[in-house]
Amino acid sequence: MSRRRPVVPGAGRGLDQFKAEVMKREGYAFNAERPDQVKYEVARTLGIPLQAPGANGQLTTEQAGKVGGRIGGTMVREMIRMAQEQLAQGPRRR
Repeated sequence: MSRRRPVVPGAGRGLDQFKAEVMKREGYAFNAERPDQVKYEVARTLGIPLQAPGANGQLTTEQAGKVGGRIGGTMVREMIRMAQEQLAQGPRRR
């Protein structure tokens, strides 16, 4: 399990759901009950031998970065797309 925590308390579930949606659109299988597991599928598709937590001392920084970058980069690109779409719609009235 990841040791990182969202800056906003309680946002973890929403981030996991967002990750699930984004990674499903990218063609990866995603288990909503175990969102951290998508990294293993990403690693497999990249040919990186990612194993259970604590057993990856053989991975290079480059290999680990490729896995995390594929997931995080995809999420960031989607967030940017969503923000641009919102900006294009103009100011929101309250």
